[in-house]
Amino acid sequence: MKRSLTIAALALCAVASVQAQVRVDEPWVRTTVPEQKSTGAFMSITAAKGGKLVAATSPVASSVEVHEMKMEGDVMRMRAIESLALPAGQRVDLKSGGYHMMLLGLKQPVKAGDTVPLTLVVEDAAGKRVNVDVRAVAKAAP
Repeated sequence: MKRSLTIAALALCAVASVQAQVRVDEPWVRTTVPEQKSTGAFMSITAAKGGKLVAATSPVASSVEVHEMKMEGDVMRMRAIESLALPAGQRVDLKSGGYHMMLLGLKQPVKAGDTVPLTLVVEDAAGKRVNVDVRAVAKAAP
């Protein structure tokens, strides 16, 4: 029993250590109007050792995609991307008009003050994935 507890404690410390290497600041989700089925999520991510954001999930949406906004000629286009590079120690901003997350197939409206749980999946250079739990506050666009 004691050995099992020690192994479990070491495993928790390893997970906490990896999660501490990925910091998320100022997470928020844009509020919606009735019947709206998608919204954006925004934040800043810093990965101490680098890596890439490869996926995200949320219980409030059917799916979550990482998107980029990019000028193509005279037209601004939004598209899903497979991953977002997180250079070591550099802050990567997910913001309106740039990289961001789209919560698609919302299961309910998102009201100001709601807390929206998100799970980010970050992959390091060795291919190891870690889940980073985020609690984003819902607010109207600034």
